[in-house]
Amino acid sequence: MTELLRDERIRFLIAGGSAAFLNWIIRFPLSIFMPYAAAVTVATAIGMVAGFFLYRSLVFQGSTRSIWLQVRDFIGVNIVAGVVTVVAALVLSSGPWWPEAYKHYAPGASHLAGIGIGAVVNFFGHKLFTFR
Repeated sequence: MTELLRDERIRFLIAGGSAAFLNWIIRFPLSIFMPYAAAVTVATAIGMVAGFFLYRSLVFQGSTRSIWLQVRDFIGVNIVAGVVTVVAALVLSSGPWWPEAYKHYAPGASHLAGIGIGAVVNFFGHKLFTFR
């Protein structure tokens, strides 16, 4: 197991997966107090903050870029990925493809799919810009 955790890609997946899980799970209690789109947006922001600290402390400790450049690029990449996440969740949750019996699963499943789509944008953005 220790050998596996030496691989930066594995640590990236663990850190990103943890931030994504937090993003997804926190949306449920937020939805009690706010509309779905707002809850997804706030959950995405919470996941972004957690993601920065997780990536920086667990994955990219050796980055030679200044913290301010990392923060700037992290925010930029995550704004793009966050917009992709929110739009994908909204489009997927409101589609006519949900059978009536499964419509109650649409918000959670669509948000999860949106996170996955946003994660692809996130990975390439951080690899190419933030922590290069």
